[in-house]
Amino acid sequence: MIDRYATEAMSRVWSEENRFAVMLQVELAACRAWSGEGRIPPEALDDILKNAAFSVTRIEEIESAVHHDVIAFVTSVAESIGENGRYVHLGLTSSDVLDTASSLMLREALLLVKEAVLELDEAVTSKALQYKHLPCVGRTHGIHAEPMTLGLKFLNWHAELGRDLERVELAVSQISWGKISGAVGTYALCPPEIEARVCELLGLKPAPVSNQILQRDRHAQVLSALALLGCGLERMATEVRHLQRTEVGELYEPFGSAQKGSSAMPHKRNPVKSERVCGMARLLRGYSLTAMENVALWHERDISHSSAERVIWPDAFHTIHFMLSDMTDIVRKLTVDERRIQEDIELTGGLIHSQRVMLALIDELKLPRETVYKIVQDNAMLTARGGEKFIELLKKDERLAGLVDEAKLVSLFEPGFYTRYVDRIFERFGL
Repeated sequence: MIDRYATEAMSRVWSEENRFAVMLQVELAACRAWSGEGRIPPEALDDILKNAAFSVTRIEEIESAVHHDVIAFVTSVAESIGENGRYVHLGLTSSDVLDTASSLMLREALLLVKEAVLELDEAVTSKALQYKHLPCVGRTHGIHAEPMTLGLKFLNWHAELGRDLERVELAVSQISWGKISGAVGTYALCPPEIEARVCELLGLKPAPVSNQILQRDRHAQVLSALALLGCGLERMATEVRHLQRTEVGELYEPFGSAQKGSSAMPHKRNPVKSERVCGMARLLRGYSLTAMENVALWHERDISHSSAERVIWPDAFHTIHFMLSDMTDIVRKLTVDERRIQEDIELTGGLIHSQRVMLALIDELKLPRETVYKIVQDNAMLTARGGEKFIELLKKDERLAGLVDEAKLVSLFEPGFYTRYVDRIFERFGL
């Protein structure tokens, strides 16, 4: 369990105390449903609702002997009630309680994740608007490409977080199902009316068909949503890591006044938060794969899935919740070095304008693309090897002599050309 990274709210969801409390909710809903069908007398139901309780210590004590957690739980609850405790777990199999309770816990955990995503998105959107028109260099393959704006980077994150929210919400809908259908899903000792009423009381939908369990493709979808969210956070963190490199120095994640970057080198300011997010994303992808492995079980059910779920469910939710908190802190407290960003735009001596130059020359000279491409590339490679600025070499190129107006050529190096549609892109998001 990744207790170190657990937030208080998420820890409560996955605590043993809460797990048994949610299981008790399911059992009591079943008792209410049976009472409605006349199987449990009203006075017995009143006694059950008034006195039903459990003790984690007592459950653990019983489980050490019987080696079955649900039997231990039901026994503890029945003990707290007394004679009418015999009605608890009536017609149910263990997975009726476990899987229906798990749906409630997973849904609650997903809603906590949703809140955290919205909080991160608020921070990202704020940065997108703040730096909407700040020119920076775009990079492909790690190499300077063409000008863009820093705000567009953040807007791109905002768009992905929107898709993450959709996936989380879909996961909520896919996991908000219960089953009270008995040992192999036939309702033989617990009719469909009981399942319908229990699910209604718990705010779940009854599974149209199940066997002894709710099928694990639902749970795999939940873990896949978390893993994809983790991939998005990793993408953000990787960008911060790259832009914080010494050779770039455009962005810096927060660094406390008492923080130290290296035990050996006092000058170090390492992007440790961003690196941590990237590492944890790998864990989430592993949990997602395990959840997929849990889909195929023997016949109507085995328990090869449950041992893994006891680890991957709480760990995955603790991990993603912590990652979201870390990433929100990083975005809110980012240091943006605008001077360095401007220097990096000019770093390649104008090479980032090569495509615009090429296309303009094709139109101006009416020459084949390959011919113009070579002229532009020849001068670009000279600049890249430490020669004069790109514009100066183009002015001197004999192949262009007398063919291109110099003022026209200079105008092709205006960065604003590349950012003139930024407002329209933001408008697509209502920003």
